[in-house]
Amino acid sequence: MTTLALDTPRALELGDRNEYPVIAADIIFEGGAVGLVDASGHARPLTSVDRFVGFAEAKADNSLGAAAAINVRTVKKGAIQLSVTGAVITDVGQPVYAQDDNAFSFLKTSGVFIGFMRRYVSAGVAIVEFDVDVLRDPHEGLFAQTVADNLTLDAQDSGKVLFMTVDAKAITLPAVEGMAGIRIVNGGAFGTVIVTVSPNAADMIESVDVAGVDDKDIINTKATARRGDYIDLEYGDANGWVATRIVGTWAKE
Repeated sequence: MTTLALDTPRALELGDRNEYPVIAADIIFEGGAVGLVDASGHARPLTSVDRFVGFAEAKADNSLGAAAAINVRTVKKGAIQLSVTGAVITDVGQPVYAQDDNAFSFLKTSGVFIGFMRRYVSAGVAIVEFDVDVLRDPHEGLFAQTVADNLTLDAQDSGKVLFMTVDAKAITLPAVEGMAGIRIVNGGAFGTVIVTVSPNAADMIESVDVAGVDDKDIINTKATARRGDYIDLEYGDANGWVATRIVGTWAKE
């Protein structure tokens, strides 16, 4: 190992900006969410399969250029005002996802995590805090699905996070054999959606300080239900299911 023997000026970067080469024949507009294509490392208007790398500081028009002919300058950390579908005053702290470079919601389904709601501005408008190097999706690693009706699960639902968005619908669990972990999330605004999880008739759902009883639901209490309340369920034993993590108020039927 050789240590320096004289001053060596370095090219240092300061602040919360970054730059990426733009894909061929495309335009990234100022204020758009920017995605990075994993296969090539080029930037483009964000899609649901990209990695979020910030918001475009200025327009980058590469509509007539080859890949990497120009760069886009991004802001990678800060707070930004966005239209977020369904945002209400009780949603502060909720994770926010981008479905494309200008569509944002609280649903992970077909979306890319960008940050957390910091402040309510008006109906459907929020200040979102983002930091591409630090903040992480609380549902990272789970395949997301939006549920808007009664649903009976099977083995192919293992490893999913299910966002229930409609009131008074139930998610029914199969017999425990052949299925692993599942996360069920309340996707409705505060006090608007009751989520019911029903076990198989011969199974119970065991949770903290709640006695397990066969064929009894566990319910996210509507009066106090907050968007983002969730329950993690894992295979237990012959008794049925075990709630390994609970956020919000869930009560036995």
